[in-house]
Amino acid sequence: MSPRSNAAQAGCPAWDRGPRLCIEPLRRHTRMTLGDWVALAMLWWRGGGRPAIVRWLVEPRGAGRMGAGCRATLETVVSAIDPGLAASGRLARARAPAQGALEAAHAGGITAVPWSDTRYPTALAAIADPPPVLWIRGDPEALRAPTVAIVGSRAGSAYARDVGRELGSGLARCGVTVVSGLARGVDSAAHRGALAVDGRTVGVLGSGVDIMDPPEHSGLARDVMRRGALVSELPLGTTPRPAYFPQRNRLISGLSRAVVVVEASTRSGSLITARLALEQGREVMAVPGNVLTGRNRGAHALLKDGAKVVEDVADILEEIGLVGTRVTNTRADELVSKDPVLRHLSRGESYDLDDLVALSGLDGPRLLPRLLELELAGRVARRDGGRFHRTDGGG
Repeated sequence: MSPRSNAAQAGCPAWDRGPRLCIEPLRRHTRMTLGDWVALAMLWWRGGGRPAIVRWLVEPRGAGRMGAGCRATLETVVSAIDPGLAASGRLARARAPAQGALEAAHAGGITAVPWSDTRYPTALAAIADPPPVLWIRGDPEALRAPTVAIVGSRAGSAYARDVGRELGSGLARCGVTVVSGLARGVDSAAHRGALAVDGRTVGVLGSGVDIMDPPEHSGLARDVMRRGALVSELPLGTTPRPAYFPQRNRLISGLSRAVVVVEASTRSGSLITARLALEQGREVMAVPGNVLTGRNRGAHALLKDGAKVVEDVADILEEIGLVGTRVTNTRADELVSKDPVLRHLSRGESYDLDDLVALSGLDGPRLLPRLLELELAGRVARRDGGRFHRTDGGG
């Protein structure tokens, strides 16, 4: 049985296996500034507000309440999240470091992308605990799907590093962004493989994006920024700690359509990423390896549990639905005509949610997950202001 089959049998669409999202009302009606969002992120990390902020972001009773008649500010939002967080002293203590972080980001060419921004990756917004702000060095557009994560042992064998590099190159040649953790071993090999063919790659850090760990990867990090981006939810200046890496791993899987594990022992952090990927409804795949050394027992355990065997890039593309997506015009027209949303979208036109509700006959709880699937498949794209338009990508 596939690791994803329980969610599939429950009738959950591939990208809607977490809490329902009500993102667009807040995105369209909020008065929160970028500084407000960064202050909220400081309450998330340093102010003891993370559990309450998580609930507010992902539950319809939270952000979903911010409808057309509401002009949310930081004060009203924080009061709705937890009145205790709204105490003037706590807000002031969050605002001061938020302002300092934004000034440092501006000076360092770092972009702060809040949850309300259309550049915030839709796939990440769909996980159970999306961060309020992403800090990005490089091109935020590199975070737009399709993306695949390649992870594995920091002490990876030569075989594992070769496989990671080969998969990274192959995916990048096919236009897939390669996501990994910029760590030693398999992670860095995957990044280098993508860079070798001038592909896009994204490194997700367990530190602030202004702190490079390990230090010897500073040159690699510059190359990643040139062809993609470095990403972290941690405030600038945050040094790496062991507790940050499992939290970082949920972002690696959350940004990706699939996670491919290349050589992992039974205690590997890559298995944490695989478990998080399953919880998030992502595909999990693994590369078989040497059975004599014990280096790959964790990946082999995934295979025994139903993860797909990866022998080459074609296996990955097939699993995420990118094989055969360049269909004939007749087939493409057939797919469009059958889709309850696409068949109402004219090329060159854009539509807001109210338009799409009226045209498709789908209510919000059914429309938003479908739009999410279409966006991640490259069939629709979102413009500033929360309007959607049809694209020529995907199947």
